[in-house]
Amino acid sequence: MAAKSFEQAMEQLEHIVEQMEQGELSLEETLAKFEEGMELSRFCLEKLNQAEQKLKKLVKTEDGFQLETM
Repeated sequence: MAAKSFEQAMEQLEHIVEQMEQGELSLEETLAKFEEGMELSRFCLEKLNQAEQKLKKLVKTEDGFQLETM
């Protein structure tokens, strides 16, 4: 998959869902869009998991939050 942002992937995924909900695609087109949507979904999930891992590196201290050194 070409490099893209999380936001771009979500926008593309939303567009695919809209196309599929309209019900005007052929079976072959629907399957191709479904496959593309699944790839985008996995991409977005990975981006979210990466963001979650970064957030887990934050350690709450008495003064607030402090970023752990890597």
